[in-house]
Amino acid sequence: MPFLEIVRTRRTSLQVIVDLLDVGKKIKKTSIVVGNCTGFAVSRLFFPYTQTPMLLVEHGADLYQIDQAITNFGMPMGPFRYTRMVDLVGFGVAIATGIQFLENFPDRTYKSNLISVMKEDKRGGESTCKGFYMYDDKHNASPDPDIVKLVEKARTMSHVMVDKKLQNLSDGDIVEMIFFPVVNEACRILAEGVVVKASDLDIASVMSMGFPSYRGGILFWANSLGSRYICSKLEDWSKQYGEIFKPCAYLTDCASRGTSL
Repeated sequence: MPFLEIVRTRRTSLQVIVDLLDVGKKIKKTSIVVGNCTGFAVSRLFFPYTQTPMLLVEHGADLYQIDQAITNFGMPMGPFRYTRMVDLVGFGVAIATGIQFLENFPDRTYKSNLISVMKEDKRGGESTCKGFYMYDDKHNASPDPDIVKLVEKARTMSHVMVDKKLQNLSDGDIVEMIFFPVVNEACRILAEGVVVKASDLDIASVMSMGFPSYRGGILFWANSLGSRYICSKLEDWSKQYGEIFKPCAYLTDCASRGTSL
């Protein structure tokens, strides 16, 4: 990981921040200074990246199409392939982190039953050779046809009906529905002063989460599409699928004035 978050609190002295920036250089990291909040900058920025896909799949979207669309967009792996990282940090850490987001951001946390169904089926990712994918002894992943049954079970538990529109999403639609909530969260982070400038989040998205560098970072990419377009899309989706898509005040204000993020 070439990236380092330096977390400042209200009582952190400027000299400590300067010293830590110097430490970051010495250990060859690219550093940004962030405020102290749930998830800091990086994890908080990208927590919608794991939330929205669950909603889409439970409502009828194809899990493997989602991953393929996102990797075609330029990410190193799709959100469901990304869950293999849970295997590295352990379910305990992943669950504890999820609880923190649920407690702090309940309005935009999708309460999916898919993970619990996966656990019941003793799927732990690469360590068990089964997660959302099947893994061979060389850690190569391949789609698992049995995943359809697990998704159907989770859908029944969540009392969710299949949405035909989500069954027929284009790759472009998938990219927007997964990354626009990430852009929305970036706007909240900016509004709260967790980071000083938008470019900090661009750097963080590229260097820590693998957002394609040729797209310039999450907010640089968002500005190429326009705040009005992103806000209008989120407003439409929020009416259909709930608060998880609701545009924040910062984004709504930028859209109304036609300004960049």
